[in-house]
Amino acid sequence: MEIVTKIAPIILALIMLGLGLGLKLEDFGRVLKTPKDFIVGFISQLIILPIVAYVLILIFRAPPEIAIGVMIIAAAPGGVTSNIMTKFADGDVALSISLTAIISLLSIITVPLIIFTSAGLLGITEISQNISMTGIALKMFLVVTVPVILGMIIRKVAENFIGSKVGIFNKLNIVLFVIFFFAAFYEEKENLISFIMQAGLITLILNVSMMVIAYYIAKAFTSGIKQMRCIALECGLQNGTLAIFVSTQIFGTDILYAIPTAAYALIMYITGFIFIFILRKSN
Repeated sequence: MEIVTKIAPIILALIMLGLGLGLKLEDFGRVLKTPKDFIVGFISQLIILPIVAYVLILIFRAPPEIAIGVMIIAAAPGGVTSNIMTKFADGDVALSISLTAIISLLSIITVPLIIFTSAGLLGITEISQNISMTGIALKMFLVVTVPVILGMIIRKVAENFIGSKVGIFNKLNIVLFVIFFFAAFYEEKENLISFIMQAGLITLILNVSMMVIAYYIAKAFTSGIKQMRCIALECGLQNGTLAIFVSTQIFGTDILYAIPTAAYALIMYITGFIFIFILRKSN
């Protein structure tokens, strides 16, 4: 994990810069126009997802390393991938972008808070010895918030040029994630099967159950089918690069804590496409 530890901040910063380039102030304004849909997605991702993850940890009696790894991926916001797959699913892309943008910006507070709180509830004390909540929040601010704001400023200054290239930036973000993902696995390729064996089942259940739960919560409270699809995918497709970055910042090169993140990143694309296929076929 030595190479991954070094490149994680750079890759994440570039991905968040790309996210910022795709944003305009109007994307945040949509929240005010349709607050109910946003609030449902916000609560589903920031409150219900971590609760479901925590309950699964208790049910599976997961060891500390797996437990914290699961909470890290549950705390991570959605990424650009969720926006693209929402489009494939014929969901509410504007809502997806708003949720991704705002929850990503808030992640400098929410991610450390969820991780440290869950660690305390699980009786895991190793975290506080490695890094403080303030320390991880500050590092996240530098590689998450600053690039997003910088990207939005660049978009504002060069709207005509950047606006026509948003699709390219989104694709580039996926390429960066894939490069990072394969770099992480190349370093630990001997342990790949072991990773999936150790964390595959709990992350698979978390991923699938959360998409289903979010879908039916959205069905009960949002304005339509497009919003249901969007919120389900936002809760199922997390920012894996951010999760691995947080893991490496807290635990350094200890691969055990990144196992659930790696397993989830593999699983979420497969389940995401299956979920989209089912949704589109059900029309």
